Amino acid sequence: MTGQRVGVAKVATGDHLNEVVRRRHGFAVASLLEREPIWARDFTNLDYEWRRLFSELFGTFLLVMVAAGAGVVGARSHGQIGRAAAVTAPALTVLAVILFMGAVSGAHLNPVVSIAFALRRDFQWRRVPGYVLAQLLGAALAAWVLRLTFGDVAHLGSTLPGSGFTATQAFVIEVLLTLGLVSTILGTASSAQNLGPLSALGVAGYIALAGLWASPVSGASMNPARSLGPALISGDVHDLWIYLIAPLVGAFAAVLAALVLRGPGGDPGGIRAAQGSLDVASRPATGFRSR
Repeated sequence: MTGQRVGVAKVATGDHLNEVVRRRHGFAVASLLEREPIWARDFTNLDYEWRRLFSELFGTFLLVMVAAGAGVVGARSHGQIGRAAAVTAPALTVLAVILFMGAVSGAHLNPVVSIAFALRRDFQWRRVPGYVLAQLLGAALAAWVLRLTFGDVAHLGSTLPGSGFTATQAFVIEVLLTLGLVSTILGTASSAQNLGPLSALGVAGYIALAGLWASPVSGASMNPARSLGPALISGDVHDLWIYLIAPLVGAFAAVLAALVLRGPGGDPGGIRAAQGSLDVASRPATGFRSR
């Protein structure tokens, strides 16, 4: 009898170990996802859409606070913030935002990124208006906080054509910079090159690189929300059209380039990146991420 009990116990223990092995290997992804709240696992669940919209508002707020704030603080401190720091800080902010809440909304932080993902069929068009509104509101709130804190200094960090450069030159540069940015985002989000959290490094690196060489021309905005928020709160809408139209043109060009490079969108990697899925088998490359 004792031997039988031991045998039964060994079988039970063996079954338990097999189950553990299966969970760790064959079912690890499903097991981990079961621990996540249902709203985070199901992007189509509209009951928690407010979480995703708040994520876009909060992330864009942080981005514009840093990007526009660098110009404001630099002016108040008589140039103690150099150009390299001013263009690197937003890139690092994007890196941090993607990593700490990209899984909630995809961390677009940029209207043209939401539109580009929708054009690639990685994101639902019905969600675009809400995302864009949240991004614009976050940018406006950041500019408003800067004005309350420092006053209307340096046009609240508005993006403007640089001294010695024409509006046409600034427009062309913004188109080209946005083409590169959105191409980077769509590329790292595709199934073929889905880099998971490491995509944040690629996107942040591109933002810093673009600012280092092109910010004297246009401010290297690449983001209508980043430019519109400070412009509206400061009341200086001069040349704002550049920063509303050029990023859209650049994003459309990036979508066409992605079509040539990878064919139609809608692949699982792109969808996970655009929507912020918490699928641990392929962590989101996260969409937004732009200055």
